[in-house]
Amino acid sequence: MKYLSLILSVLLLVCIFCSCASGENESAQNMPNENTLNEVSSQQKNDETSKTNENTPDNNKKILVAYFSATNNTKGVAEKIADYLNADIYSITPETPYTDADLDYNTDCRANKEQNDDSARPKISGSAENMEQYDVIFIGYPIWWGQAPKIMYTFLESYDFNGKTIIPFCTSGSSPIGSSAENMHSLADGANWLEGRRFSGGASDDEVSEWVSSLELK
Repeated sequence: MKYLSLILSVLLLVCIFCSCASGENESAQNMPNENTLNEVSSQQKNDETSKTNENTPDNNKKILVAYFSATNNTKGVAEKIADYLNADIYSITPETPYTDADLDYNTDCRANKEQNDDSARPKISGSAENMEQYDVIFIGYPIWWGQAPKIMYTFLESYDFNGKTIIPFCTSGSSPIGSSAENMHSLADGANWLEGRRFSGGASDDEVSEWVSSLELK
């Protein structure tokens, strides 16, 4: 009997040991290895990056909003465009500022003389830095006698716009953009000009952002 009890005890211990070993192997097989964890982590990061890129502008496009504003109307629209696109902004500042008398269109004022002189090129104070880095340039200006101020001609003749996209916009009380942009095409040889838009000086954020969104620059 003693030998029988001893044999049974040994058999019981063997069964228990085998059962434990089997459980450990099964747990090890079901546990993800380091490579699997790395693959899952990498996939999660790729998914998060894809979602982020869907909601942000194309980072490969560098955009500049350049504008001339004698009375700050065009400035307001330019700032709205730059804010919406998170673009750089540059103020085209005349070397000799325009006074109220210079803009008195009912007289023989400076602005009228410049607009009537095809060769007029008012000097600009300073310059836009690293123009070569920009892919898209918005150019904004007020309408003076149906056309862009001649200082815009100075600006366009000062840089190489070959291969760049130019998008004009203007401000006025009632005058349309008309031929003002088209008459500047020859000044930026090799550029791709998109159709422009006229705004009132008090254009709303929604009005400006709706137009910019329609250009599908994002």
